[in-house]
Amino acid sequence: MTIQTGDRLPDATFATMTADGPKPVTTAEAFEGKTVAVFAVPGAFTPTCHLNHLPSFMDKADELRARGAEKTYCIAVNDPFVLGAWSDATMSGDDITMLADGSAAFTKAIGMELDATGHGLGIRSKRYAMLVEDGVVRTLLVEDNPGEADKSTAGALLAAMA
Repeated sequence: MTIQTGDRLPDATFATMTADGPKPVTTAEAFEGKTVAVFAVPGAFTPTCHLNHLPSFMDKADELRARGAEKTYCIAVNDPFVLGAWSDATMSGDDITMLADGSAAFTKAIGMELDATGHGLGIRSKRYAMLVEDGVVRTLLVEDNPGEADKSTAGALLAAMA
């Protein structure tokens, strides 16, 4: 079943890259007691993700914070090494925390898996954005097409927060 507005995020463990290597991060650690902007991408370095979706959140980071988003997380079904390299390559680390869902456990638990095996990519995440308050989804914006980032950009999330 696909997660809906008003649902609580399921328990899961992500990985994030640190100077000491990958570090596990639970949903409780990431979301409890916080208001968080989240966006998910089918894959780091893929064209729409790299050239449109991630930059939209980098460009609007200050506006998201001004509207109450204490953190911004990017979730992808990639390993933490790839997401760490993507963060470094885009210099997004000051504004966005990359959360690796390497086995797609979280993505499957919220019903957002995308089967891209026909394109040689395996199971990935649908493209979406959401505002989460204390672990509860308050706004959810899901793209119809994984190759587009229109409904789930930072600007669209800000407009939904208004």
